[in-house]
Amino acid sequence: SRCAQHAQPHVTVCICVHRRCSLGHISDLHSSDTTSLPGFENLTMGYNKYLRPYFGGEPVQIAMSLDIASISSISESDMDYTATIYLRQRWTDPRLVFHGNKSFTLDARLVELLWVPDTYIVESKRSFLHDVTVGNRLIRLFSNGTILYALRITTTVACNMDLSKYPMDTQTCRLQLESWGYDENDVIFMWLRGNDSVHGIEKLRLSQYTVERYYTLVSKSQQETGSYPRLILQFELRRNILYFILETYVPSTLLVMLSWVSFWITLDSVPARTCIGVTTVLSMTTLMIGSRSSLSKTNCFIKAIDVYLGICFSFIFGALVEYAVAHYSSSQKCAAKAPQEGPANELTKEMEEVNITNILNSSVTSYKRKISFTSIEISSDNINCGDLTMKTHEKIKCVLRNKMHRIIGYFTIQNPSNVDHYSKLLFPLFFMLVNVFYWAYYLYF
Repeated sequence: SRCAQHAQPHVTVCICVHRRCSLGHISDLHSSDTTSLPGFENLTMGYNKYLRPYFGGEPVQIAMSLDIASISSISESDMDYTATIYLRQRWTDPRLVFHGNKSFTLDARLVELLWVPDTYIVESKRSFLHDVTVGNRLIRLFSNGTILYALRITTTVACNMDLSKYPMDTQTCRLQLESWGYDENDVIFMWLRGNDSVHGIEKLRLSQYTVERYYTLVSKSQQETGSYPRLILQFELRRNILYFILETYVPSTLLVMLSWVSFWITLDSVPARTCIGVTTVLSMTTLMIGSRSSLSKTNCFIKAIDVYLGICFSFIFGALVEYAVAHYSSSQKCAAKAPQEGPANELTKEMEEVNITNILNSSVTSYKRKISFTSIEISSDNINCGDLTMKTHEKIKCVLRNKMHRIIGYFTIQNPSNVDHYSKLLFPLFFMLVNVFYWAYYLYF
């Protein structure tokens, strides 16, 4: 019993010291000015910051509101955005009720002595609290026990983007707030005033985007350890396409139109037409590489801008191939005329020799024989496949050769100058039709 009598005062002293250590700052505040915080000296009696309000009873209702100060960057390559927000949380703790109708703003360092919700940002990659010149936190205590806890946070949040319509796309991003450890039996998250709980987002001015609309949602996150409350701010960002029109679409269209200039240049101007074709192809290739280098990490996507650049490249390359076909047909036609002129000249010379011989010999009979002999030599090139003297395999070869010549004749361009004539009309017409389908699909579907 003696040991027990000595032990009891020692335990009592330890408890008192522990309470004084944990709430030492508040006790000093009471002793310095008790009139500024009426009844505050009784607030800390029996208070345990490790236990939530209404512990063992009903869940704590936590109302939240947001101010979006800025969205500094939106990265398509990393698929995230960086935003600075003011997060305000309100809840009621009956253990902190005091008399009067006043509210008091406390030193932010006192938050270490109070219970606060364990809210975190879902899908956050990097986050930090601002601490210049002091930690940007606010604690305000109301007489009915309501606590206002405000934070200034900069966070980088993942945003899954669909870039198939880039740069005519609209992205939907989210900012999600969830309780880390307390499930829905302990805390309930709610927006303070619905959609009006979010401010500042309609005033944002972004470099490439315009905020179309935003709305708030209340949801739950089902995990293995329980169901946790979650608040969602969802906003839609529409990309401004004017920059891309001036930077990519207009230059690529002008390059296609430049390639059509070669249709008005004659086929004999080989250096001029070749120079235009090769220059436009190389310029288009450089433009395509430049547009893809800005989104190097998203090249696995087939974007709308890639489709358009591919269309322009096809038309430019087609103009170069058109000249190659027209020039080849023209050279083939010139080559075909040359052999025909050769036998005609030889025939004229032979006829002159025959006439001279006839005059010298004065023989009409010999003149007729030589003429008939010449006509036989000329007609000997035209082989008649129906000749009875030909063998069977020679007839088969002859028939196949004639059919091949007919087939080739179908694809032979009789007048190469018509290729340029039709290209002047068909190339612009098809390009306009493709543009109509392209813009209609990506803007309205």
